[in-house]
Amino acid sequence: MDDEDTPWPGRPERRLLRRIYNGRTVPIIADGRPFLTFRDASRYLQSLPPEAREAAYLQMKAAAQ
Repeated sequence: MDDEDTPWPGRPERRLLRRIYNGRTVPIIADGRPFLTFRDASRYLQSLPPEAREAAYLQMKAAAQ
């Protein structure tokens, strides 16, 4: 199965992003851009090519910890 055929984000990624952004009052910075909501982060990630998407997702994940 290609990366192009697989919808992104997948269920595990969506769940983690929702947890990260639930009730957030301080934005997470990824790729030099602030993200305060799941919807904003998800739209941004979907607009990126697969390699850049993974890198930005990992930045968000690391910033939340």
